[in-house]
Amino acid sequence: MVSACPQEFAELAERLLRAEAERREVEQLTVDIPELTVSDAYRIQRELVRLKQAAGQRLIGFKMGLTSRAKQKSMGVDVPIYGHLFEETAVDDGAAVHLDQLIHPRAEAELAFVIGAELSGRHVTAASVAAAVESVVPVIEIIDSRYRDFKFKLPDVIADNTSASRVVIGRRRAGVSEVDLRLTGVVLERNGEVVATGAAAAVLGNPLESIALLVQLLARDSSGLERGQLVLAGAITEAVPVRRGDVVSAAFDGLGSVMVSFC
Repeated sequence: MVSACPQEFAELAERLLRAEAERREVEQLTVDIPELTVSDAYRIQRELVRLKQAAGQRLIGFKMGLTSRAKQKSMGVDVPIYGHLFEETAVDDGAAVHLDQLIHPRAEAELAFVIGAELSGRHVTAASVAAAVESVVPVIEIIDSRYRDFKFKLPDVIADNTSASRVVIGRRRAGVSEVDLRLTGVVLERNGEVVATGAAAAVLGNPLESIALLVQLLARDSSGLERGQLVLAGAITEAVPVRRGDVVSAAFDGLGSVMVSFC
């Protein structure tokens, strides 16, 4: 069993960090530590974040995961999870992502929010989030688990920073009042073929609810969102595997398109 010893959490975080750096799969943590808890997993994630920051990586925001009821049901949970985003993961719209830097990536369409004012506390609501958001941005998130065969249990994926890898940020930004955040639809294409569709209501009924929940979760550690940070609300579409030569695009109602290629 994982003890409260910080060294043990750091060792597990280093294992995942090495897997990411060396682009290789590792066994799920819960294989060796079946009693690993969600609380333990977040402590490992925080150690992972600390190691990345110590190496000079800059934190730019957060991402939510397991925000659809279907995904929650499949994992046997009723609360989403969150991870951290770093500057080196940000990709410009239309740019190419090198697959030799990844293990087994998948792409999914999401809405992201640029935070315009600090948000913190256990009682933050969707309305207060709306008032604090500077703009809404269409994105394609590229997730990439460090675990073998992309299989994991809930504590595993939390410890692995919720499979964070890359985020392709669209060019267009819109105000919250310009977009219907429940009904915004998206069509995800791979090489010109539609591979997934969805509406933003798949994210807890309204993506703003996802951001509010993130703030509440961060409040447990006396933390919150800062002005200028980018927050991914959660997947609108399913995640589709990508291979070398693929071009993936996502077209959002009222927000235009975002595109990435893989080489």
